[in-house]
Amino acid sequence: MTTSDKNGTTATPSAALHHRAEGPASAPPLLLGPSLGTSLALWDGVAPELALSHRVVRWDLPGHGGSDAGLIGPGATVADLADLVLALADSLSLDRFAYAGVSLGGAVGLHLATHAPERVTSLAVVCSSAHFGARGPWEERAALARREGMAGIAEASPSRWFTPGFTVEALVDDVRGADPAGYAACCEALGAYDIRDLLPSVTAPTLVVAGREDPATPPAHSREIADAVPGATLVELPGAAHLAPAERPDEVTAALRAHLGGAPPSGMRVRREVLGDAHVARAQAGTTAFTARFQDFISRYAWGEIWTDPTLTRRERSMITLTALVAGGHHDELAMHVRAARRNGLTPEEISAVLLQSAVYCGVPAANSAFAVAGRVLAEEDPAGS
Repeated sequence: MTTSDKNGTTATPSAALHHRAEGPASAPPLLLGPSLGTSLALWDGVAPELALSHRVVRWDLPGHGGSDAGLIGPGATVADLADLVLALADSLSLDRFAYAGVSLGGAVGLHLATHAPERVTSLAVVCSSAHFGARGPWEERAALARREGMAGIAEASPSRWFTPGFTVEALVDDVRGADPAGYAACCEALGAYDIRDLLPSVTAPTLVVAGREDPATPPAHSREIADAVPGATLVELPGAAHLAPAERPDEVTAALRAHLGGAPPSGMRVRREVLGDAHVARAQAGTTAFTARFQDFISRYAWGEIWTDPTLTRRERSMITLTALVAGGHHDELAMHVRAARRNGLTPEEISAVLLQSAVYCGVPAANSAFAVAGRVLAEEDPAGS
């Protein structure tokens, strides 16, 4: 059964990996893999931006999020996880796809790129490694999870995942709620993993992203991958530890956009700040193959270039936009931008003054209609008129 959330994305529980798909169905597919202990929520700050130009499919590890722990068992390998990802891609009719993954998710990506190169159009390896150290410590952690559960592991996770003073409680809750058996099997997969000898065989265009303050997979691990993979690009992010997509989502998005050939992320961020999350979510949910390029154009050009130009303040841009919409008689957009003007700091009195000014230069009938629209919007915000 497939269900839709309030943003119009789909989340699908199944006998295979639990996943969520976002973006136009006809857009190029992009699979996003998580880190050990986290769910697909790790990509919350990145996936909606990438979904402007891609069909983004993020998935949960076995025993994490919505994926059944029984999908793998003791002695599991990264190859087993990669097979599950390929089965997911097959179920979605994705013959070829771009792939990005964090830590264990990145290891899965490297395995796919070396063992199923015909499936991977491009690869991004984020805060990951070609070899995660000796097998012993991973086996010890797996035994701890099976013996004592996840509480102690969850308590220690923030120091491995984030820079001091930063945390994302929802991700800590993810590891706290993970199935101990599934988590343990993933630990064993990391312990058995070593793909260093195969790195030179990667043919997909590859981006390697390192968190400069990552204690779990320090930048040297990323440099080893970038040095061995032909033509790979290395990006090191200051102020980022192991879960860079959560701690530095804008920087990770920018790096992935550049690697995937998409638009810069700032436009979508500004669009959300000015118009509100609810409006942008509705616009994205309503995107079709027919309108996808237009939505990308709006975010990239209107919001990514014009509204981000520092020459004018957002208050000034709101005043200009209100006047232009009055002149054009675009009443639906006028209502939306009255709300945006309030969000940008204009008072009702200032909005009234803008509409009065427009009466002189755009015509009294146009301003009369505009006052009616703006009055309704402002009354919705403050029904008591206080």
